[in-house]
Amino acid sequence: MERKRLTFREWLRGGDPGIWLTAGTVSFSLIMVFGLLFLIMVEGMGHFWPKSLVRFQMLDATVSDRFSLGEIVDRETVTADQVRSAGIEVAEGQELVDRTLLKTGNRDVDGFDFYWFLDDHIQSRDFPLEVFTAEREEWGNFYGTALGIEQGGKAITMLENGLWTQINIRLDRKRTIKKRIKQIEKKEMGGVNYRLERLRLRLRKLEMASVPLSDNRYSEIKLERNELDTLYASLSGELSALYKKIDRDVLVAETINGNLLRLPFSTLVNVFQPNKMSLLDKVSHYFMKMAEFILDEPREANTEGGVFPAIFGTVMMVLLMSVIVTPFGVIAAIYLHEYAYQGKVTRIIRIAVNNLAGVPSIVYGVFGLGFFVYIVGGSIDKLLFPALLPAPTFGTPGLLWSSLTLALLTVPVVIVATEEGLSRIPKNIREGSLALGATKAETLWRTVLPMATPAMITGLILAVARAAGEVAPLMMVGVVKLAPSLPLDGNFPYLHLDQKFMHLGFHIYDVGFQSPNVEAARPLVYATSLLLIVIIVVLNLTAIVVRNRLRDKYDGIDT
Repeated sequence: MERKRLTFREWLRGGDPGIWLTAGTVSFSLIMVFGLLFLIMVEGMGHFWPKSLVRFQMLDATVSDRFSLGEIVDRETVTADQVRSAGIEVAEGQELVDRTLLKTGNRDVDGFDFYWFLDDHIQSRDFPLEVFTAEREEWGNFYGTALGIEQGGKAITMLENGLWTQINIRLDRKRTIKKRIKQIEKKEMGGVNYRLERLRLRLRKLEMASVPLSDNRYSEIKLERNELDTLYASLSGELSALYKKIDRDVLVAETINGNLLRLPFSTLVNVFQPNKMSLLDKVSHYFMKMAEFILDEPREANTEGGVFPAIFGTVMMVLLMSVIVTPFGVIAAIYLHEYAYQGKVTRIIRIAVNNLAGVPSIVYGVFGLGFFVYIVGGSIDKLLFPALLPAPTFGTPGLLWSSLTLALLTVPVVIVATEEGLSRIPKNIREGSLALGATKAETLWRTVLPMATPAMITGLILAVARAAGEVAPLMMVGVVKLAPSLPLDGNFPYLHLDQKFMHLGFHIYDVGFQSPNVEAARPLVYATSLLLIVIIVVLNLTAIVVRNRLRDKYDGIDT
């Protein structure tokens, strides 16, 4: 039987164009999303791979000297006019020029650590085996050749193979000493300072209460302070001795152009020869650098080191926000759906809740700063911490106010999702529970709410996804560029909600747009973005697993 051919108008009315348009749009969106993720993954993960050091021999002294050594970062083709505008000579008649971006390091020697080299100006390039990379706590990477070691100001004579053995031994020694220094400064001396501050507050409270000086509490405070001062002096002595030990060894090195540098081991993070590394060595180095990125603290204006404080701050803030927003959102939804009279006032409230979801996040930041920080925090300080005034405790941006601000930002999402879940529960289930003698509260608590739990968690998933990536409000209510300590430690009350914290979203903004060294910061922007995406996915997957289990438990109810 011959199939009837549709006219163009009938084809449009049949809905096929809409189906194809929708499918094409969804496919294009997925391609864009996965393409973006792939770009972030390649750029972010590739940052940790140890790159070989290449030596350029120039036709003339185009930068400072005839030789340049470093890592190839990028290649591109530009117009000759663009190069000429920078004052660089290009052959007549040439329209396009190839150039290579080289990370030359040695910022303390040359002032800059990234240079563009025209391929036409490079006479030759090779990969010398004797050169090495030194990652430093300051001034970025150093590239050059190791000449020897000085110990206590005296040169040590050794064979070339013995030199690198001694370098590794002294680097391990430095790490051990550095670990002990960090333990003393942050844990032991930090604990002593915390106890001294508690004593100062006790003394201040006695003075504010006009307690006479003959009171025994003054002598107890003095005695305890003397003990702490003695302990602090002992720790200070040990710390001074450790700093003398760590400053003992110096690595003598030479740049590719013959400049001698003395690199104290106390400033070195890692030293290796990338051109001599085998594939297994590079893989091992790669995972070591990834672990350092995740577990260490940032350095060099956040362009080097790790992001652990930012990871901790992000996760802690999201967890606190979830604990705060879930009960408030659920209770509000229960009242609006189960108890409130469904009249004009309730409809207005629902409209207001939906509109709150569209308010710009920076508005919530201004509100959080004005209400939570200045009004609520200032009142708490006057009521509970008068001895600390005028120095604020809760009257300043911190972790608690950031969590509350984001909870306020995301509570409409939880309310709407929970109400939708409640509305999907069949009416006969409520009536059956009431018919069996249960009260309305018992029906709600034991029957309705468990069935609506998947919808509640769906709202929480959406809230976490939005809150974890927010930056604008946090800049006003608690996040900082660099936090000296984590808001969680061994001192009571252990979790310090009044402290400022670091956040991965703000870290991306700071490194990407506020860094003094844009080229050095670019790989970290990709790596941190990838890490933030992974954290959000892990948090959401955890909630999704819980939701699916609850949905299976109450299978048969469309929630």
